[in-house]
Amino acid sequence: MPSAIKFNITGKLNEYVMGKDVILKIIGMLGVDGALYKSMEFTGDGLKNLSMDDRLSIANMAVEAGAKNGIFAYDEITKAYQEGKVNREFAVYEADEDAVYDAVYNINLSEVKPCVAFPHLPENVHDIDEISDIKIDQVVIGSCTNGRMEDLEMAAKILNGKKVHKDVRCIVIPATQKIYVEAMKKGLLEIFIESGCAVSTPTCGPCLGGHMGILAKGERALATTNRNFVGRMGHPESEVYLASPAVAAASAITGKISKPA
Repeated sequence: MPSAIKFNITGKLNEYVMGKDVILKIIGMLGVDGALYKSMEFTGDGLKNLSMDDRLSIANMAVEAGAKNGIFAYDEITKAYQEGKVNREFAVYEADEDAVYDAVYNINLSEVKPCVAFPHLPENVHDIDEISDIKIDQVVIGSCTNGRMEDLEMAAKILNGKKVHKDVRCIVIPATQKIYVEAMKKGLLEIFIESGCAVSTPTCGPCLGGHMGILAKGERALATTNRNFVGRMGHPESEVYLASPAVAAASAITGKISKPA
């Protein structure tokens, strides 16, 4: 049974700040082994301001801090998400009032800024305001970490009516076929295509250096994926930066890592 670290969440995210920014900020605080084999428990009044898509993104990347798991306290948002998905009896478990934690961190969502993890570790995190001109060759929006509907909607909001920079390849990868179809019906795929993106069917693809978007020597990618180790997306002398869909979409337009506005 792993020991636990508690994250008391308060406040509300500002515009263009997403769950991905929250987990990157936390990994930047803890390091990639800061929660090694532990359970990361997220609770607090601020949970009501985190959507299920935000929570799934945060839980997805708990492992990047070395954690055994990332879990959220059960609430009305969880209950609503279950409707139509669960057709059997289930039990709800809550942390004991006298639970003992290895550490407790207070995270005020209103203080979290868009941020970027620099090569070659997810812990190498910088606030967007600290970043000077860093040109990019490729943007990847999607994957299991950030390929859900809210992620695609945010990217489409920023890309709508704009064009991807002429020197940038922008690849959009919905997380599932269901999300792909929903995005198609909502017109998001048309927005992506008209802006100059390549839209893929759901796949891990470039995230693990598999196919579609493999980086060449010296190339630099900004991705909404979960890891940026040496050679993760292709050549060992390429670079991968991690960010939210909002930062990724804004950067695709400017051709450099940019703050969404």
